Amino acid sequence: MAIPNPSERLERFGYLFGSPIAHSLSPLFHQTVYDALGLKWSQFPLESTDMNGFLELIQDPKFYGASVTMPHKVAILGFLDELTEEARDVGACNTIFLREKDGKRVYVGTNTDTIGVRDSFYATVKDPEKVFHHRPGMVIGGGGAARSAVYALQRWMHCSPIYIVNRDRSEVDAVISECQKRGLRQDLIHVSTLEQAEELEGPGAIVSCIPNFPPKSPEEKVAREVTECFLNKPHKGAMLEMCYHPSPWTEIGVLAEKSGWTVILGTEAMIYQGLEQDRYWTGRSREKLPLETVKKVIGEKISGGNH
Repeated sequence: MAIPNPSERLERFGYLFGSPIAHSLSPLFHQTVYDALGLKWSQFPLESTDMNGFLELIQDPKFYGASVTMPHKVAILGFLDELTEEARDVGACNTIFLREKDGKRVYVGTNTDTIGVRDSFYATVKDPEKVFHHRPGMVIGGGGAARSAVYALQRWMHCSPIYIVNRDRSEVDAVISECQKRGLRQDLIHVSTLEQAEELEGPGAIVSCIPNFPPKSPEEKVAREVTECFLNKPHKGAMLEMCYHPSPWTEIGVLAEKSGWTVILGTEAMIYQGLEQDRYWTGRSREKLPLETVKKVIGEKISGGNH
């Protein structure tokens, strides 16, 4: 494990812990925030699968918290002192922050991906009551991001039922089983055929949590047909495309836009979840964090040759 060497000039530092992380915008994002606030802080990328080494590093008195990404989002849960409701119910942690209790440091895990999903919809959609409240929600995919999306759609965005569209039935079964075990509502529906999709009411909010590649296998082709069926229904809502690497302009995003949907780029969710992390780490309210500055910096970074 290549251990970053926090400079003497820094007052506090954190880590981005995961592998691979070479393309992550997290260190740039958080440095932009700290510079705007005048803080002598930095987040260091720690590309590693060495959990014990990481747990040792975060004992440093200057450590303020960490972003946790794959493959550690689930494994880290067992090493933390406390979990927020979001981390507990999603079953994954992407953020570690510190509390103090009885003079001791308490390491707390939360999941700000859920906030990223929620806030990107509410920041973009002017009339959520008309667009997605009290309508079905839909998630494309079956991994960790899909679990965060289910949580946000159910807990905060008033969507019911939630359709799950994915090429792999076993992944969907796992998502439904885990969500129900953690007390999320029982209205999760695996939509696995075009005939089933044709019979269902159209969703108002869709979160796409899959990589951007054309469907090749029979299962992938069916999942794409099901997705297009929902996009072509009369009600047009908003779709968040979580994939933004190597480009936020994806095939599914183009299909949604052509069908009359509002498309929200994945960088929006990344920005809102990142600001929520900095709220925990700096103690500043969201209103005092530099939203427009980070939007400009991330936008420029993403559009550098991608569109």
